[in-house]
Amino acid sequence: MLLLFAALGFTVQQDEDAALLKRAEKLHNKIIAIDTHTDTALTLIRERADMNKVQADFAKLRAGRVDCCFYPIFVDQGPLEDASRDSAFDWTVAKMKAIRAYIEARPREARIALTADDIVKNKKRHRLSLVMGIENGYPIGRDLSRVQTFYDLGTRIITLSHNYDNDICDASRYPQNTWGGLSPFGKELIKEMNRLGIIVDCSHASTATLYDCLALSTAPVICSHSCVYAIKDHPRNLTDDEIRAIAAAGGVIQVTTGRWALSWLPHAEVNIGTFCDHVEYIRNLVGVEYVGIGTDFDGGGGMNELEDASKMKMITVELMRRGWTDRELELFWGGNFLRVWRAVEKAAESAK
Repeated sequence: MLLLFAALGFTVQQDEDAALLKRAEKLHNKIIAIDTHTDTALTLIRERADMNKVQADFAKLRAGRVDCCFYPIFVDQGPLEDASRDSAFDWTVAKMKAIRAYIEARPREARIALTADDIVKNKKRHRLSLVMGIENGYPIGRDLSRVQTFYDLGTRIITLSHNYDNDICDASRYPQNTWGGLSPFGKELIKEMNRLGIIVDCSHASTATLYDCLALSTAPVICSHSCVYAIKDHPRNLTDDEIRAIAAAGGVIQVTTGRWALSWLPHAEVNIGTFCDHVEYIRNLVGVEYVGIGTDFDGGGGMNELEDASKMKMITVELMRRGWTDRELELFWGGNFLRVWRAVEKAAESAK
């Protein structure tokens, strides 16, 4: 008898999951789903890349019902010396040209998005949108003219730092408190990014850097791949005060998917539910209008039940199971971020 009840319960659960998945698929036909951070670009253009190991290639993104994915170029931190800065700049330009060529060679599959409206247009044309960017402003060095070069190549987001302080700002992971937040050059950089219409990304930046950016930027700032410090006290995660400050300035927190940011539990116990706990924490703290997703696939992102981008729609299923409305899901998946990007574009127009 117990086995019969267990079997019946399993069947009911299967039916519920199937119904939720059908509803999720229908919703994804109408909304725009955006992943604001991966490290996939460098993986794709690597010689003899094993596509089976790539987490966010075009096919997996389509399978997961993702409409837009950010493909920034990750730049490792080097010494704060002219020769190293120049070398990093040349290397980054070459890599950006390579990923542009990779995308442009596949126009039936994907297009580079340079504006928020491009994403909407590409969705209507059944094309994947890819957004160029830089993770770690180190190759900018102390030369503002390089920002224009990167913009002309398609850069629409710059993550100011990585794990170490650079010429722009202090970082959160291994801070030396070099500048006490933004450097004098970093303050000029924020103004230039605002002028051009480049999104300011404070993931990896120190608390002081974040508050400097919020005070100085004429457009909302984001954290493209961060989690909640109150759930996991990792230096890369955001405190309640930081989350409130970003939301108050009209920005958005894009929750990431790596176990390193989500939980201290063993890997086997970290899953989509753990991720959704962070999402709901932010929603309950500041509102659904200020949360989204930036997976960090191919750079430490992914977990059980979300091993790669092909599983992304299962996040929708889990949030539906938790009672999220279609409107809330639309905001989470892309509506919030599109609002921010359009505000960045509007600030740039005003500056002109």
